[in-house]
Amino acid sequence: MLTPDVPFGLPSFSLSGDQIATVVDLLCKGCDEAKPHLTAGMLEVPTTIVVRKAMRRVKKKLGLTNLQIRGEHELEDMASDDPSILGRIDITLQFLHQFGDEDAYVAVECKRVHAGDSTLNGSYVAKGVDRFVTGQYAAGHDWGFMLGYVLALPASTVVDAVDARIRKTYGESAGLTAEAAHSLALAVLEGSLVQNGSHTIRLKHVFVDMVPAALANTT
Repeated sequence: MLTPDVPFGLPSFSLSGDQIATVVDLLCKGCDEAKPHLTAGMLEVPTTIVVRKAMRRVKKKLGLTNLQIRGEHELEDMASDDPSILGRIDITLQFLHQFGDEDAYVAVECKRVHAGDSTLNGSYVAKGVDRFVTGQYAAGHDWGFMLGYVLALPASTVVDAVDARIRKTYGESAGLTAEAAHSLALAVLEGSLVQNGSHTIRLKHVFVDMVPAALANTT
């Protein structure tokens, strides 16, 4: 008889509750560690590089030896000789049970969001969430993660805009549900989406305050 702790589907694609909590904790603590090193106007890619390095420092401080944090992950079509890159995931992690399987990883897509900015908030869905829905990222995985760098508050305005866009694009059932918040996050939410028309993938959305200190002090 199956128990709740027994993974369904491909075991290397599954994550336990503790592993999911570890990812959220590392993202939040990494962003908090990275924030003092950000500058006004810093774009998404350099911000993520700073965050990724900070996450590795946090991981070392916490003594976590059961996972590795990797750099930008390039996706290739392993079934053909096509040399083109299918996409690049901002941050990937691998837990011990995923080592040795290049297709098994924890995908984290990072996007800047901004209260009242329909372009950035729309891109979070169109160029972030949608890559999980189409299977471009995390094909067949049970979980994926979106990390929202909130550049202007209030976060509730951002969450409402993203949730509305997701519901409009993928249906009401794809709407976001608030989860227990991390002390260093503005909001943590979850939603389920149908990937490639058949597989259900759950996305954890973590929104963090990434307003550079210099700007925050002027408001």
